[in-house]
Amino acid sequence: MKLSKKFIATLESVFEEDGKQFIKDLSKLIEEASSRWILKDMKPVSNLSYNFVAFATSLFLEKENPVVLKIGVPREELISEMQALKLYNGNGACKLIASDEEKGFLLLESLQPGRMLSELDDDDERTQIAMDVMQKIHRPTEADSLSNNKFIKLSDWFNGLKNIRPHYGGTGPFPKEILERVESVLPDLFKDDFFLLHGDFHHFNILSSERDWVIIDPKGVVGPAGYEIGPFMLNPWGMFHDEKQFKTLTKRRVDIIRERTGWERELIIHWALSHAVLSAWWNFESNIKDEHSLTCAKVFSEFK
Repeated sequence: MKLSKKFIATLESVFEEDGKQFIKDLSKLIEEASSRWILKDMKPVSNLSYNFVAFATSLFLEKENPVVLKIGVPREELISEMQALKLYNGNGACKLIASDEEKGFLLLESLQPGRMLSELDDDDERTQIAMDVMQKIHRPTEADSLSNNKFIKLSDWFNGLKNIRPHYGGTGPFPKEILERVESVLPDLFKDDFFLLHGDFHHFNILSSERDWVIIDPKGVVGPAGYEIGPFMLNPWGMFHDEKQFKTLTKRRVDIIRERTGWERELIIHWALSHAVLSAWWNFESNIKDEHSLTCAKVFSEFK
């Protein structure tokens, strides 16, 4: 199987030696998964990034069904994704048909028609749909014993921000007043109750299905529910070209989210701002230039 140079480079960069071994083993892994779940007519997606993903048909459930095969390096995020999908059990989420943590295999339902939320033109409609989905997937930690150590802790992600000042000997590309504001509000944000979250909740991870709009690719993160707003407010990535228009759109989104959730405007803005800074830091850590996240952070910081 011919893999793109970009896919190979991404795996080797992110997963290092494990990524190189994954590439070597991928053909055998695909053969094993195909045999186990009786897969045929396999067609890899065109934009492979961190995992191998392919559409196929399967006789695993005794009749031919369209499915998606996902194979990844068995790491924390892939295993937490499996655990989250098991808990969701198709309620607001893509159904996990079968999985193998050790091998990094996931067999998923193929969503039909599978239209991404980003493809809708009306942003108010997109935001309303996203709020519907978000409220379906959030699970209180007490209800599902989410102390399970296979889930990612949101606090671990934000602890990474403590590395900014030592790294740059100051705030570097991060405006001082914005970073200070995030540092000051995070302790209060984490006082809220914890839920099972998607962790990367945005327009490209919400798809239409025969039963409703559902999420794909959950990270399986445990933390305050308000965090989901962060990735959503930065997206659709690459589609904002006018800062004035983005400010208007942000205000509309905040109004809708507040109406639907009952959260205060300040809470919504603070989560959006905090995630924008975190997103920028992740990219800077990976030597990726990221003007978008910091532009969004600037816009969010102007809301009070």
